[in-house]
Amino acid sequence: MPANVPPNLLPNMPLNTPPNFQYPPTSRYYGVAQNHLVDASGRDISYLQRRFLPQPERFAVLSMHTVSQGERIDRLAAQTMGDAQAFWRILDANRAMRAEDVTATIGQQVAITLPEGVPGLSAGNL
Repeated sequence: MPANVPPNLLPNMPLNTPPNFQYPPTSRYYGVAQNHLVDASGRDISYLQRRFLPQPERFAVLSMHTVSQGERIDRLAAQTMGDAQAFWRILDANRAMRAEDVTATIGQQVAITLPEGVPGLSAGNL
């Protein structure tokens, strides 16, 4: 990472982040390693290692949702999971990086899932 990276490009990393800063378990950045870069002026810049989208097979689908006009990912998360800030779980489950990737196409099917790695019930166990 170059030393001249503007702070607004660092993913939600608070400026002057303490060395042992930990995102809360509800954050998409929870568990992502933190790195530091010292620039030419000696300034310590904190940043997160790259976070890759998890594989869809790691999610148990609860339901499928059909996108309607004007729909927002945060409202869909609030409606289906009870937490608007959990929108990133919908993105992860649908291998999307941005909200628009999930909500831009009217009629698109969006998977609503359990959290990554949490096993669901198979049809034979219902």
